[in-house]
Amino acid sequence: MTVLNLPNLVSLVRIGLVPLFLYLVFGPEEFVWAGLLLGVIGSTDWVDGQLARRLDQVTELGKLLDPLADRLAIVAAVIGGWIAGILPPWFAAALVVREVVIGLGALVVAVRVRAKLDVRWLGKAATLALYTSIAFFYIRAGAEAAIWDAIAWGFGIPGLVLYYVVAGQYLGDAAGLLRRSGRVTSGPTREQGGVG
Repeated sequence: MTVLNLPNLVSLVRIGLVPLFLYLVFGPEEFVWAGLLLGVIGSTDWVDGQLARRLDQVTELGKLLDPLADRLAIVAAVIGGWIAGILPPWFAAALVVREVVIGLGALVVAVRVRAKLDVRWLGKAATLALYTSIAFFYIRAGAEAAIWDAIAWGFGIPGLVLYYVVAGQYLGDAAGLLRRSGRVTSGPTREQGGVG
């Protein structure tokens, strides 16, 4: 099976749109267009995965490109929005901290166990909510209106809460993989004096 299939091309296009997004933010400061473009990148998140499954074109490259497209877009949107003063600093910081923690956890699992954390449906839902929220923060920066602010926060707070709930689940998954591989010793049992 060729790695240059339709699902992988969709992922590559999504990745290729990230520099255009950054240009719109830091070049002409077209925040509304940047927000709309981010919405396109986020709303097509499911397309590459669905195509891969329906066309029976799942590849190892695709498994790498799909989450990479998500991470690059979110990181660009959060860091760009933080620098440009579009995102509230505490909101951006909370997203960055979560990404760093999960990224480090995934790296440890990849290096020590040679495995990767499975994507959770709840994580996809949280990511979609945050894509929507961040896109509307950008739109609000270019076309100030109370409705854009309300939509941004309406998706942002639940999305952020879900993001951290899923982070806890991912860290639990990582600990389980490491424990099963024998790299992490389990805590003391009740007989060994552990807390009951």
